[in-house]
Amino acid sequence: MKTIAVLPAGSVSDEAVKRLFAGEQMNWKHHRLIADVFMSTVNGVSDYSVVPIENTIEGSVNLHVDWLVHEVDMPIQAEWVYPSIQNLIGRSSEAAGEDGSIDFSKIKKVISHPVAIAQCLQFLRSELPHAEIETAGSTSEGVKIVKENPGEGWAAIGTMTAADNNGLDVLSQGITDHDNNFTRFLLVGREPFTVRQSDKQKTSILITLPEDFPGALHQVLAAFAWRKINLTKIESRPTKKKLGNYYFYIDIDMALDTVLLPSALGEIEALGCQVRILGSYPSFTYEQLQ
Repeated sequence: MKTIAVLPAGSVSDEAVKRLFAGEQMNWKHHRLIADVFMSTVNGVSDYSVVPIENTIEGSVNLHVDWLVHEVDMPIQAEWVYPSIQNLIGRSSEAAGEDGSIDFSKIKKVISHPVAIAQCLQFLRSELPHAEIETAGSTSEGVKIVKENPGEGWAAIGTMTAADNNGLDVLSQGITDHDNNFTRFLLVGREPFTVRQSDKQKTSILITLPEDFPGALHQVLAAFAWRKINLTKIESRPTKKKLGNYYFYIDIDMALDTVLLPSALGEIEALGCQVRILGSYPSFTYEQLQ
């Protein structure tokens, strides 16, 4: 039985990975912080780590990208997308108006993960502009804090599962700013993922350009372009070694062992660029996991 490190029970990460491994017997190891999720697999306590890496509304989760790049050296073994449906969670008794409906003015504080808060800004501005906003390590941690502080008029942003797990009420359902709010997750570990098969394969790489090489990025992109290799994402992030020095995180819509890709990477290395392979892995849409 494989052990999977993931953020707390009831978080979107927890729901998402259980959909990926639906029907499989797994040992779930929940952690409060993403650093602990990563280190669990690094230290051999778990076989895989579950990492939310990108969101429809907020884009890349930079902290998690930096951990993947700078702190650990484990390959990506799979990616999948899962809807991030956030709800306002608390105690109906603390937020009830005179007519029995929810009176948002009685909510003094809202607690959640920064990404979840950012996904619900329109709701927070329109319904809870007076409320203090407090961040937590995960959405499920925010729900737990509310559970442990009755009578304070606090609420959390989180999943229906987290509300059920903690015996709290859903004060407002589906409060995200956009209906098509999906999160992309990575499965990171040393063993290949073999539970499901997908026709779509992707490869993720890091490219660091040589210094004082005008037009280097153009030549890198040209190596992909003339071979008609599709890049699904390209993003620059600081190397943390020198001010103004960046690496490029690139997702490629192709498996590493496809004929054209190794030659493209060879051409890029010939330019003096450093190329690091983060993984070549199956990619799953939400529909495939239904």
